[in-house]
Amino acid sequence: MITERDRNHVLTSGYASDEVILSASHIAKSFGNVHALKAVNFDVHRGKVTTLFGENGAGKSTLMKILSGVMQPSSGEIVLDGKAVTFASTMEAQNLGISIIHQELSLAPNLSVRDNIFMGRELRASTGINYAEEERQTRLLMEELDEPIDPLTLVEDLRLGQQQIVEIARALSVNSRILIMDEPTSALSATEVEVLFRVIRDLKSRGVSIVYISHHLEEALQITDHAVVLRDGSMTAYAERKDIDLEWIVRNMVGNNFDLGSPPSGYTMGNVALSIEGIAVPDATVPGRMLVDHVSLNVHAGEIVCIYGLMGAGRTELLECVAGRLAKAHGRVVLEGEDVSRLSLARRIDKGLVLVPEDRQRDGLVQTMPVGQNLSLASIGAFTRGLLTSRRREQSVIDDAINNVHIKTDGGEAAIDSLSGGNQQKVVIGKMLATHPKVVLLDEPSRGIDVGAKAEVFKLLSEGAAQGLAVVYSTSEVGECLSIAHRIIVMGRGRIVAEFGPDATKEEIMAASGEAVVA
Repeated sequence: MITERDRNHVLTSGYASDEVILSASHIAKSFGNVHALKAVNFDVHRGKVTTLFGENGAGKSTLMKILSGVMQPSSGEIVLDGKAVTFASTMEAQNLGISIIHQELSLAPNLSVRDNIFMGRELRASTGINYAEEERQTRLLMEELDEPIDPLTLVEDLRLGQQQIVEIARALSVNSRILIMDEPTSALSATEVEVLFRVIRDLKSRGVSIVYISHHLEEALQITDHAVVLRDGSMTAYAERKDIDLEWIVRNMVGNNFDLGSPPSGYTMGNVALSIEGIAVPDATVPGRMLVDHVSLNVHAGEIVCIYGLMGAGRTELLECVAGRLAKAHGRVVLEGEDVSRLSLARRIDKGLVLVPEDRQRDGLVQTMPVGQNLSLASIGAFTRGLLTSRRREQSVIDDAINNVHIKTDGGEAAIDSLSGGNQQKVVIGKMLATHPKVVLLDEPSRGIDVGAKAEVFKLLSEGAAQGLAVVYSTSEVGECLSIAHRIIVMGRGRIVAEFGPDATKEEIMAASGEAVVA
């Protein structure tokens, strides 16, 4: 643990040699008996990127919410430009030049891109709101971000990555001098990430300070000037970029440098558990274009299959179609010899086919329900008879899920929004595993999950496969392909373009997907 004496030594040894425009001292925040932050010190440097690393529940998002006025600290002081300040709201922080891009999207899906960007600060003219000027500025922002989105498009009609771009554009439109980015690339493609990094470098050149949070460690190292690590609500390490590497980050985050595992072995795979036969999904917005173009795939009991591809390759659409969330035009889905193509999503869950969706906020969680009810929701038939519910059996389902998936929570009655993003993702995974499925589909299961939580989730999947569970997961991170998968399926433009075993290389997988390999 870093002492105040150690901190002062580092500060006088070069860490704060450039100008500190915001300094948070001894920040603490408690939620009941949970101490999210414990006397944390954090500095923001002018025109620099300070990256905040830490596991889920380490306190990263809580600290950023305090710095941006979303919530107030239990104790501690924030000094901006040499003066002590308090933020009673995000508007007060924004008026002083501090904006935040939240990990969880805060857009209004029923409004246009333009209206989302200028919501609450509409441009006025003598005749009312100047929609034409708002639209013009929105187009310029979209051009800056290399995203050809029409300003009048409804947000609900955009894919998740495009919605993330809109969230970023909204923050950029405020002309902040301190911009906090909480997992800004979690839903972006590799190309979109490069565009974002170009924007960040441009902002730095104009003196804008960036606070950056990411679970994509190697990616974050590309733009970091200073690194700070939080662990269990306390600062454990900080250093300049020249003094850190990936091993340094992981060691200070979790205490060990571990990988995501390897394909489970020591058992014989069973019969085909899931058969995808010629599945085709049309693009409703482009006549004649197929999002999934006649894909066939067999997955055996005890097998782990990874589906890799760039954004738009058809990974999400394939999994959602198989699970029953998305309608197909052609093909069949066969579960242990039974055609379930005509069954609803709920009936497929009953049969043992479940999906962990990519967007946990929109599709995986019920925000008005506490942690426990979210965990037990998909298993309601296990503890309900007619109109009667066994509270004891439900509690058993909840307790098992919390323990099995290692969810950091104050208990089943805790509000779902009191959990970190990664722990919310664990709730979605735990909910589906609690149904005791035969086949589990996971769309980007590591989105918003730190390296330690990833290892826990992948270990759960490996253990499930060893007991006969068929696992199919999609990812846009090559490193996750080269972990627990027995087979790696590469998709491109709605089709399977390559198949590899666990001995494949990163270069082979990326080349097959059409992605440029960076040395």
